[in-house]
Amino acid sequence: MHDSLSVVFTCLAALVGTLVVKWFWHPLRAIPTVGGSSFPLLSYRGAFNWMRHSKALVAEGYAKYYGSAFKVAMFDQWLVIISGPKLVEDVRKRPDDELSFVDGATEFVPLWHALGPEFHQDHYHLDIIRDKLNRSLTTLLPDLVDELTVAVPEYIPAKFHEWVSVDIAAHAREIVARVSNRAFVGVPTCRDRRYLDLAIGFASDINKDKTIINLFPASIKLFVGHFVSYAKTNVQHAIPLLKHIIEERRRMIEQGDVEKPHDMLQWITEMAVAKGHGDQSIVERVMVMNFAAIHTSSTSITQALYHLAEQPEYLQPLRDEIEPIVREEGWTKAALGRMWKVDSVMREAQRLNGINTISVMRKARKNVVLSNGTLIPQGTLLVAAAMPMHHDDDLYDHAHVFDPFRFERQRQGEGQGTRHQYVNTSADYVAFGHGKHACPGRFFAATELKAMLAYIVLNYDMKFDGDGKRPENVYWGPIVFPAPSARVLFRKRQSFT
Repeated sequence: MHDSLSVVFTCLAALVGTLVVKWFWHPLRAIPTVGGSSFPLLSYRGAFNWMRHSKALVAEGYAKYYGSAFKVAMFDQWLVIISGPKLVEDVRKRPDDELSFVDGATEFVPLWHALGPEFHQDHYHLDIIRDKLNRSLTTLLPDLVDELTVAVPEYIPAKFHEWVSVDIAAHAREIVARVSNRAFVGVPTCRDRRYLDLAIGFASDINKDKTIINLFPASIKLFVGHFVSYAKTNVQHAIPLLKHIIEERRRMIEQGDVEKPHDMLQWITEMAVAKGHGDQSIVERVMVMNFAAIHTSSTSITQALYHLAEQPEYLQPLRDEIEPIVREEGWTKAALGRMWKVDSVMREAQRLNGINTISVMRKARKNVVLSNGTLIPQGTLLVAAAMPMHHDDDLYDHAHVFDPFRFERQRQGEGQGTRHQYVNTSADYVAFGHGKHACPGRFFAATELKAMLAYIVLNYDMKFDGDGKRPENVYWGPIVFPAPSARVLFRKRQSFT
């Protein structure tokens, strides 16, 4: 027994010694650590800190190492975080064979491991977003607005002269799911409760997969994902709900019908037919579209509504902008483009709150030396500190204050008309990422969200009960959630809409 224990302790000592020696010579050791020790094994404490206090850790690193880089521990690897616009711009310019967006995004959202290599190797749904969805916003908008007129009263059942309390975080998610899927799969599927539950739940299924898969080394993650993927199960449940529609779309394509539906499902099906892909490939991409759209957009609209409920004095200036434009042009894309105040509210709410505390995800495919001399070793996961940059008083006046018309005023400057609009990115505004890999769906999201905000502002009064203060955000790892249990009071108002 004594000999057995000696062998065990000797092996453990050898393992620890090997880890220490390996870490001592590892190039990441030169990058300062925030949130805990960088010593092998002790770094797991830092990983727990990252999950609970990412906002504070990113802010600390940004302040200490501005213009440079720092690292935080995650459970499966180190995360290197760059600070400041100069390095953001440096990373933006790097080619994909140096710093890969696809590889970086895969680390955070393990769709490859969860759905399989075929999905990872062919991202044709991204081409459809760029080439079809973004170019069809003018045509799609009337359908989106029509769905708003049905969904909003259902989930905000307010009455004239009577305040109704609404769990707006949950109900905004339902409204966004309905409106988004009007463009994704059309009527009546966008109102099918079974389908919507799967579409909304796909994000939590991906997060479950990520939690499990990241417990294992990279060499077997794909194998593990094959057996434990909640996302794959979700897709299998969704296939029967969409199968009859896909079959009809395939028939229309084969017969060369001129009058075809104008939605994402049609475009994905056309591409899948051309590539010889089956129904599973189609449904996977529809669900991934929902993953990208529902939770990010519902978070964004909830944050904006929380701010307006806290400061309802801004509702009337918004109405003064919206009403004459809609009266003159109706609910058109051109009309939304003229709503600079609405646009500014969405951009400002996203600047102040964000979807994540970090952005601009990349993974190094080779050793890379940044412009400040920092070596990023091959295989390193790299991001930018988004939230503290958006809260930097040197970049934004009174950066910690919600100033709803901040960007509307900035757009009035000469040559600034488009630079500060909601969809635009820059080295100091990275809510959608930055550069060629910025979120391709942001144009659809902005159109949808601006229409939603304008519609709600025109048709409802809103406020918080009690002291009138909006609740604090909730953080889990780098993800930002608007307070999930907060309730907003709504009252229907007379409107020509």
